[in-house]
Amino acid sequence: MNENQWDQLCRYDEIVFARTTPEQKLRIVREFQARDCCVGMTGDGVNDAPSLKAADIGIAMGSGSDVAIEAADMVLLESFSAIVVAIEYGRLVFDNLKKTIIYLLPAGSWSELWPVLLNVFFGLPQILSSFLMIIICCLTDCAAAMTLVFEKPEADLLTRPPRNRRTDRLANPKLILHAYCFIGMIECTSSMAMAFWSIQRAGIPFSVIWFSFGNYPAEYDPDVVNAAFNQGSSIYFVNLVIMQFFNLMATRTRRLSILTQPPIIRKSTANYYLFPAMAFALGVGMNPVILTSCRRVR
Repeated sequence: MNENQWDQLCRYDEIVFARTTPEQKLRIVREFQARDCCVGMTGDGVNDAPSLKAADIGIAMGSGSDVAIEAADMVLLESFSAIVVAIEYGRLVFDNLKKTIIYLLPAGSWSELWPVLLNVFFGLPQILSSFLMIIICCLTDCAAAMTLVFEKPEADLLTRPPRNRRTDRLANPKLILHAYCFIGMIECTSSMAMAFWSIQRAGIPFSVIWFSFGNYPAEYDPDVVNAAFNQGSSIYFVNLVIMQFFNLMATRTRRLSILTQPPIIRKSTANYYLFPAMAFALGVGMNPVILTSCRRVR
């Protein structure tokens, strides 16, 4: 067959080759690989060894020849149905890693970066203290992120087409845009608005702290200013923690709605670790000892 015939043939979803030689099996594998297909090859004989070695994943039967087992990447000890289970768990791990990344980036980096940038370039007080940044990274976000590891497969997991291993990376521009510019911007903007609104209500207008770089008019008592900033920092922190609960619930089902993939009631989709993690994060966020320590650190 020429190149045009191979191009037409590789568009089929299902196709059968019969009475193939070892050379033809190897040609089939390489032709599909040349068209950005991820190729899995199963075999048990000596004549399957070249194509098992060339495939992206070679799968040999445990009862097959030693040459085939040596050339393969994976050996099946029981039946071919184990391939379906392996594909499901492989996709599930990849999915859950993406969910964990999307959950951690908005609060763990984006919403912690902007208070520092606004402090450096615009003279605003650092509305989130360094101490609270550590609490977010090591306690509130960490506990909830670990629960995403226990997420069950989404209903359409095995009906999706195979991903292109050359272009579909774990963290791609679409994921970064979703985490930073959509979720992260909403969390950061709303938390900052709540914090500076609290400072304004304490009697310190935003125009006073804008481009102030720590130099405030003499009529403002330093103790009152520090107390207002401490309260604003606590509000930013608590608001961020609570908004991460919604991020957690939205992120755990990247393709389906929470009604299709409920975290409770239905055993096939349930993840009961979510709620203890949320309770832990809320307890940390509302802990007066942590908030008081934050004021001392500032």
